[in-house]
Amino acid sequence: MEKEKDPITGKMDRRNMLKGLAGIPLMGAFAIAWWRKRRRDHYLKNIIVTELDIDSSAPVIPPSPSRDKVLRLGIIGAGSRGAHLLRGAGFAHPERIQEWKDGAALDTGDKRYEDYLTQEDLNVELNGVCDIYDIHAEKALLASGNVNREGTDAGVVPHAKRYRTYQELLRADDIDAVIIGTPDHWHAQMTIDAARAGKHVYVEKGMTRTLDETYDMVDTVKESGICFQLGHQGRQTESYIKAKEAIEKGLLGKINLIEVCTNRNTPNGAWQYEIDEKAGPHNIDWEQFNGPYSNHSFSLEKFFRWRCWWDYGTGLSGDLFTHEYDAINQIISLGIPQSVVSSGGIYFFKDGREVPDVWQVTCEYPERDLTLLYSASLASSRNRGKVIMGHDGHMELGNNITVWPDIESTRFRKMINQGIIDPQRPLYSYVPGKKNVDAVTSATEAYFAGRGLLYTYREGRRVDTTYLHIKEWLDCIRTGKQPSCNIDQGFEEAITAQMAIISYRENRKVFWDPEKKQLI
Repeated sequence: MEKEKDPITGKMDRRNMLKGLAGIPLMGAFAIAWWRKRRRDHYLKNIIVTELDIDSSAPVIPPSPSRDKVLRLGIIGAGSRGAHLLRGAGFAHPERIQEWKDGAALDTGDKRYEDYLTQEDLNVELNGVCDIYDIHAEKALLASGNVNREGTDAGVVPHAKRYRTYQELLRADDIDAVIIGTPDHWHAQMTIDAARAGKHVYVEKGMTRTLDETYDMVDTVKESGICFQLGHQGRQTESYIKAKEAIEKGLLGKINLIEVCTNRNTPNGAWQYEIDEKAGPHNIDWEQFNGPYSNHSFSLEKFFRWRCWWDYGTGLSGDLFTHEYDAINQIISLGIPQSVVSSGGIYFFKDGREVPDVWQVTCEYPERDLTLLYSASLASSRNRGKVIMGHDGHMELGNNITVWPDIESTRFRKMINQGIIDPQRPLYSYVPGKKNVDAVTSATEAYFAGRGLLYTYREGRRVDTTYLHIKEWLDCIRTGKQPSCNIDQGFEEAITAQMAIISYRENRKVFWDPEKKQLI
């Protein structure tokens, strides 16, 4: 009688194979373990991955469209984040280049200079700089002339013109598009004015501070027809792209709970930024900084640590919660929640700040039968990550992806009972930098760059996510297409963030009416 074949491998069935191996004492134990592992690995790789039709290829950098015409940029707000945005567009200060070159020369594995050199020339020029702090403006001007990516010994000279007000910059004929890297309180008005002037806009998150700003900004951008990109560079993170593919294939089953978080425990992480000893009323235009939004008297602390005050910033909601929300919105298209409740307080940093340093948000989506939970502490560095929980498995998401089967899964119950799937071992993983996906057969590889907000990977190479996000915006300007974090995505982010702020500040549950498009 012919022996039964394994329905998965097509070879001798498990029972007969193990019966034969068991007759060989020590060698048999090793052989049995090897057989079980091989069978499980075969299933995971060839059934879970193949049957679900998960794309095995890694994301690539899309080719740039025709770039015959140079795009002419202006920067409004060229501080620490603004300087990073300029580097994403191809304009780095010579001192930063020199720092990277010196780091590479030490042979310690510092690849920042190499990474920067591999960034594609986006065929743009920086023609205008506006910053109300002279030192920031001067640095941006020098970066504007560093088109060859030189260090401090190259004699780089400025190319751009400095403008004392952003309104003057927007009136310039030699500027097609603007990057806005100012504090939050200026985002909406600058975007509105830029759109009315016909300038394309890349603006940092959080998008707006108030509901009125949000509606006015969205209406103006849509009426103008400009290309708008909100600065959530996490849209370019490789693991988020692959997570979306895996979830759409049903690997987790019905999702019911999502947990995201922020944990930081440094002065910078809590917005206690260093105050430049060279700064003062002589080189900061304080009146412009305040604008119509506040009447605070001159304060270096408020100028450099503006995120700690509601007049200037949006606290944890606009600064950090929005990153986590946007990542999940990218992956499963959450949209605006039906209701939001938030709570917290100033529990550690008794430094005069107004915004909380410990905070929780609950976003309810009853029409989707799920809840999004966010929690944050700026005084604890306990490592946590994004967890997306479904009936059949849960996904741990950072710059890596790991999917664990649920012991009570309906979909995988039979395979769990047969020992094919072990609930104590990952079912699937994706590691950025690799060229394909694999079923997990060993410990998860070390992950890169934490949450993927600084670097990601393309074709096995480390790439700055800000560069990819700026490139996408510029490509869309040239093609007339919509970028990944366009004004519609920005509207969902802004409304959700403001629901959380209003809930905290008014101590109430906030509801969204999707028909009237207003809060209740």
